[in-house]
Amino acid sequence: MASHAQKVRDPGSYKISSGLKSAFIALVLLGVVTFLYGLKVDAERAWSSFVINHFYFMSLALGGAFFAAIQWVTGAMWSAPVRRLAEAFTAYLPVSIVTFVILYFGIHHLYIWSHPQFVKGDQVLEGKASYLNISFFMARNILALIFWYAFAGKMVCNSIKQDESGDFAYTLKNRVLSPIFLLVFALTFTMASFDQLMSLDPHWFSTIFGIYCFAGLVYSTFAALCIITYLLRNKLRGIVNTNHFHDIGKFMFAFTVFWAYIGFSQYMLIWYANLPEETGYFIKRFHEKWFYVSAFLLVGKFLTPFFILLPRDAKRNADLLFKVAVFMLIAQWIDMMWIVQPEFYIHGPRVGLIEILMTAGFVGMFGLAVSRFLSRHNIVAIGDPRLAESVYKHHQ
Repeated sequence: MASHAQKVRDPGSYKISSGLKSAFIALVLLGVVTFLYGLKVDAERAWSSFVINHFYFMSLALGGAFFAAIQWVTGAMWSAPVRRLAEAFTAYLPVSIVTFVILYFGIHHLYIWSHPQFVKGDQVLEGKASYLNISFFMARNILALIFWYAFAGKMVCNSIKQDESGDFAYTLKNRVLSPIFLLVFALTFTMASFDQLMSLDPHWFSTIFGIYCFAGLVYSTFAALCIITYLLRNKLRGIVNTNHFHDIGKFMFAFTVFWAYIGFSQYMLIWYANLPEETGYFIKRFHEKWFYVSAFLLVGKFLTPFFILLPRDAKRNADLLFKVAVFMLIAQWIDMMWIVQPEFYIHGPRVGLIEILMTAGFVGMFGLAVSRFLSRHNIVAIGDPRLAESVYKHHQ
């Protein structure tokens, strides 16, 4: 394998063009200005859009760490040429820490449990007050973000060091770190999902909600990985081929099904039990204009990618996969809107310039973080001992 590793072409780093960098910066500035304008004219709308995008892009960054950790735990061969691209997503985690701290200033606009006058006399909120209070909410979520950043940073750092030395010891180190990360990630991401999203309606609860958010995280991560692999396909020529796109496409298809399974399981159990404290969540989302968004999640987020990606040839068509991946990322954003906005707007979704431009600002921040990482490091984990096997075996 060592002789093969010497034959794998080194693609180097990705040099972002000044035009693309300027475009990302312009999107960030546009998003900041829109957010400040939104705070002035409709603070509730601005903060609801902020929490949608904060959680959406935080999940993408965490998805990159999750993907990389799974590859080290399993010793996967197929993913070696694209793992560094997923690792690049983790560069956004420090930004997620900042956006969560900013979220502190919108707590009173987002979370009813942050108002003592609403908690007093409400038996449910009083019972949850020891957990749902501002200081504990901020402390546990910041600690989770720091843990994610520290572990992801250490694992990615080991991966980069292996590029320079080729020392297999770095892979062994990550095989020790990854199970620890995955175990704590499972618990802390569930907590973050409960805190930042489910507690928007503190009277409602679902023990499967954390898994629902996790399904969306992986769903969007594979879509984002497909997009970045496609955009860098020229630099990855001779390393990534149709078989690698086929593998990514299979996971896009698999987690489309997994998301639908978890979503149906959550709905079915609540429908079957028919308990008033649980059904209110779906009643809001199945009435007035929210019904059409719910219908889109079934038809758009599940059935559309399911039937498009079902044939083998579709998963081997990089151009088609790219288009489906873009659609899946949009569908995931709509799902996040479906989770958040009905708590503030019961008659239907609000999607206007405020939402679009604020989302563009987050796209700019994510793009800057990822492109900066890829411009400083090799876009392929060239020191990975499984790289040659993946490149050459997948050419067969």
